[in-house]
Amino acid sequence: MQVIDCDGYRANVGIILCNAEQQLFWGKRVGQEAWQFPQGGVHAEETPEEAMFRELREETGLLPRHVEVLGSTRHWLRYRLPERMVRRHRRPVCIGQKQRWFLLRMIGEESDVVLDAMETPEFDDWRWIDYWRPSREVVHFKRQVYRRALCELVPLMFPELEGGRASTGGARGGNSGDSSPSRALPVSPR
Repeated sequence: MQVIDCDGYRANVGIILCNAEQQLFWGKRVGQEAWQFPQGGVHAEETPEEAMFRELREETGLLPRHVEVLGSTRHWLRYRLPERMVRRHRRPVCIGQKQRWFLLRMIGEESDVVLDAMETPEFDDWRWIDYWRPSREVVHFKRQVYRRALCELVPLMFPELEGGRASTGGARGGNSGDSSPSRALPVSPR
């Protein structure tokens, strides 16, 4: 069962999966030329972390043993759907998604990725890409939430930009050093 809050936002998790070369997993939606991060709804009985591991398995075939959780966004990040995508005939009406984003490092092998692990796959292709590329290439109405998630989680991905000391910069996880935002981090290209 989907969880939609009183403002019309569906609870969802987003997964930013990186490799040892600090590249990100980028999945191509089945039968489309649309690429995105793995994501999916939170069921009523699930925590966001449980939903993240379920969606990770459903969309990539990866299991908890194949990844290390580096951290997550501190709060829900929201985006609105374009008006043409809002299904007004459904109750409750969903006008967008609120997402908790998780940054994971793949510690398994690339061969552990199995896109057709489930009966109805989400992706039919995938690749590793540079960190900021998704914020430019994802469908237009998700770009701002992708930028926000990438900006919040960048200190966990690139701790060397803090002189070897990771700053959480708002994200949960990583080292427990200074929690103030970083001044040395790269700015997301807009």
